[in-house]
Amino acid sequence: MRVIAGIARSVPLATVEGDDTRPTTDRIKETLFNVLQGYTEDSVFLDLFSGSGQIGIEALSRGAKRAVFVEQAAGCIQCIQANLTKTKLKDRAKVMKMDVLAAIRTLAVSGDVFDVIFLDPPYRKGMEADVLQALADSSIVSDRTLIVVEAAKEEDFSYVEDLGFQIVKNKIYKSNQHVFLKKIGER
Repeated sequence: MRVIAGIARSVPLATVEGDDTRPTTDRIKETLFNVLQGYTEDSVFLDLFSGSGQIGIEALSRGAKRAVFVEQAAGCIQCIQANLTKTKLKDRAKVMKMDVLAAIRTLAVSGDVFDVIFLDPPYRKGMEADVLQALADSSIVSDRTLIVVEAAKEEDFSYVEDLGFQIVKNKIYKSNQHVFLKKIGER
């Protein structure tokens, strides 16, 4: 696993030991950031369920102003910190060791608003709906915010309109998908 492009291009990234995380492959990460082109430069990026931090780090490498990483597992936090140090991107990053729903509330209280929110919760646990509900009710999402959900290929997102979101793009891969959402009425 490595940084694909930008100022930290080709820097190898550490991964978390064990089966609790599923690092996004370089090929899928490259496809994701091809879609995010135009959203990343000068953005404020939120990486929920960060794992090793590779998605937020890729965003920083490609010109995001700032990235916030939210992760609960201590081993993942250590990995994110090590990867930020290795890529020399630590000065533009904030790492929060807490539950994602609590982090959304905390960020709202502090007045944060994000241009891109990426979430990659554990597959097949139904967490996407809970997080999207929290985001629908949160001030951290503006009319311009792009939300990207990485989920199992078979995950159903037909409920998102009820939350006030519309699917603007859906990229389906061999075993997973990226669903791109915006508030209804925004493009």
